[in-house]
Amino acid sequence: MAFDSGSKVDAMNATLHDVAALHEHEAQCLPGRFYTDPDYFRYEVDTFLSKEWHALGRADEIPKPGDYFVTQLFDEPLLVVRGDDDEVRILSNLCRHRGMPLVEGTGSTRRFVCAYHAWTYGRSGQLINAPRMRDKGVTDKNCSLPTFRCEVWNGFIYVNLDDSAAPLAPRLGQLENLLGNYRPSEMRIVRTFEEDWHTNWKCLVENFMEAYHLSVVHPETLHPYTPTGLSRKSMSDDSFTSYCANYPDAAASRGTGAEGLTEEERRRSTLFNLFPAQIASQAATLLVSFSIKPLAVDRIRVRWTMSTLGDELTQDELEERIALWHEVNREDREKLEKMQRALASRHAPSGQLAPRDYEGTIWDFYRYLSRQIPAVGSPLRAVAGG
Repeated sequence: MAFDSGSKVDAMNATLHDVAALHEHEAQCLPGRFYTDPDYFRYEVDTFLSKEWHALGRADEIPKPGDYFVTQLFDEPLLVVRGDDDEVRILSNLCRHRGMPLVEGTGSTRRFVCAYHAWTYGRSGQLINAPRMRDKGVTDKNCSLPTFRCEVWNGFIYVNLDDSAAPLAPRLGQLENLLGNYRPSEMRIVRTFEEDWHTNWKCLVENFMEAYHLSVVHPETLHPYTPTGLSRKSMSDDSFTSYCANYPDAAASRGTGAEGLTEEERRRSTLFNLFPAQIASQAATLLVSFSIKPLAVDRIRVRWTMSTLGDELTQDELEERIALWHEVNREDREKLEKMQRALASRHAPSGQLAPRDYEGTIWDFYRYLSRQIPAVGSPLRAVAGG
């Protein structure tokens, strides 16, 4: 159904515009219904989430032709593969005959062979063989695997389901300046993990991107080297927001990292949100990135990767860092899942945001959300299933 000007979604959009229009010093949280209303979640998906660039993983997860991994974004099963020409491609992971998924998990192959009727595709998606279908007009011209928009930037693989979307890389110049000295494109993958969290996608973005909770929620894991009080808001523009989690002078070194890093860059973790749903922490020797895939209003799939620069960190040190991130994630997940269950309350607050160094990134995020929806009084899109 289409929502008229008096609809619930229209009213929520008006609230979002009002919140985003507040001065930074007056900024406040969105009301709880923005995280719990299933109709509004579908509206977000239809209006902008399904048309934005989303990080899927790292290019060196598939270093050789034929290497692949699979994932799903909204209703689209995706096959991320390095083709024979060494290019990264994102293909539909569905056989063109009856829609059977071609592969699962990760692997390497010369051909993708459907387990249902043995239709066979090359590593770049071209149809190679369709048994007993020669007289039916089936060819590589009309039955090769569809492709999706793909870009590789700083070693990250991005997809856009919208064929008419503007390119991603040209608008990331400021983020490139923020990260450039760390040389993220040269970092090598260490480990990949995938988890389902029972929380709204915006809750994890906001949690990761605010320093206000660090010393409270993570007193043993993060407070010793990224305490709340030392965090500082950093660069932002229409594509991203960021902050610097600075290390205390007494904290042990977290590594030397790339030549050309300033001492200030070595003594901090730089956290950024590439709108809408990639969040990442860039440090001298470690890059941790989370790809958030919204599944429902209260459920997300989180695919996160850890990468390192060179061999400065030993395997034991890397395992310690992995264990630390697992514990940090556990601490955050526990809080977010508990909060998700409570946000449906009629009394769910719309409290003031903390000062800019601690929650100014959330103000940036709200302004991004406001830019993605129609102005009050504009025609609204239909909500699927409404």
